[in-house]
Amino acid sequence: MPQVIVASPSESRLVRAGQSGGRIARVGPWELLRLVGGGSLSQVYQASPAGTPPERPAAYALKMPGPARQDDAAAVALLRQEAAAGRAVNHPHVVAILSASLGQPPYYLVMPWLEGATLQQRLDQDRPLDVRTALWIARQVASALDALTRALWIHGDVKPSNVFLSPDGHATLLDLGFARPIGAAHCLADRCVLGTPSYMAPELLTSASTADIRSDVYSLGVVLYEMLAGRLPFDAADLGALVSQHRQGSLPRLEKLAPWLPADVVRLVSRMLAKDLLRRPSPAELLRQLTAMEIAALAEAVDGGK
Repeated sequence: MPQVIVASPSESRLVRAGQSGGRIARVGPWELLRLVGGGSLSQVYQASPAGTPPERPAAYALKMPGPARQDDAAAVALLRQEAAAGRAVNHPHVVAILSASLGQPPYYLVMPWLEGATLQQRLDQDRPLDVRTALWIARQVASALDALTRALWIHGDVKPSNVFLSPDGHATLLDLGFARPIGAAHCLADRCVLGTPSYMAPELLTSASTADIRSDVYSLGVVLYEMLAGRLPFDAADLGALVSQHRQGSLPRLEKLAPWLPADVVRLVSRMLAKDLLRRPSPAELLRQLTAMEIAALAEAVDGGK
C-alpha cells in the first residue's frame, strides 16, 4: 500500500521561486515546474523534489487547491478524501497517492507523473473506437473498480477525462476526490456542482441516496457505450432533461448505432446501463465478462489475419 507522508508544518509553505530552470514555485519540499491542468477547485502541476537537477525528468504530479481556494472547505475536503482512498487501495490501474500535506495551507497531494493522454482526449480525436480497444480500456477500468470494491470504496466520478492512457495503452483511473466508502451518504446538490451528470447513475440523480459500487458500473457503462457508439447514450443541454433521460429514458439501441458489434457486447452494455442497480453486474462479474470478451475479440482478429 502506498505510504501517505504528511508534511510537517515547517514544510507547508508556498514559496515563489525564480524562473531559472523552469521552476515557477516551491511547495514545501516540492518544486513546481508547470501547470498542467485543473478545474474549479484544484490545480495540477508537474513537480520535482526540491534540488533535483534541471536535466532530470520530473516524475511527479502535485495537486492542490487553486490560488483562491487554499482555505476552501470543499476543496480541502476533496483532497483529504482522495488521500484516504489512496491509503485504502493499491492497484496498477488506480492512481497512487505518494505523499500529502493536509495539516495546514498549502494543502497538496503528490502522485506519479503519467505520460500519455486522457481517454477524453483520445475520443476527441478518434471516435468511435474499435471493439478490441474499447474492451481493453473498459476491462482495465473494471479491474480498478474491482480493487476499489474490495477495499470498500466507490470511485464516484468515472468518466473519460478521469481515465488516463499511456502510450502503450495502460489505463489508470484518476481523481479519487469524489471517492467515498461504500454506504456513505451522497448529496446531489454537491455532486451536480462537482461531478459530471452525463455519466451519473439514475439512483444518484435524486436529492439524496446511498452510494453503491454498481453506480460506478453504470458510469463505466456510459463510457463503454460512448467508446463503441461514438456518442453518449443520453445528452441534453438542460440538466433537468438529462436527469430525466438517465432516470426514465429508453436506452438508444447500441446495435443500431454500431451494427458490427458482437451481440454479447451489446447485452453487457445494456446490463451495465440498467436503471435498476440490482440488475447491473458487480465489478468482479464485469471484469470476468470483459476479460472473456477481450480474449474472444483478440482471437477473432488473429484468426481473421491468417
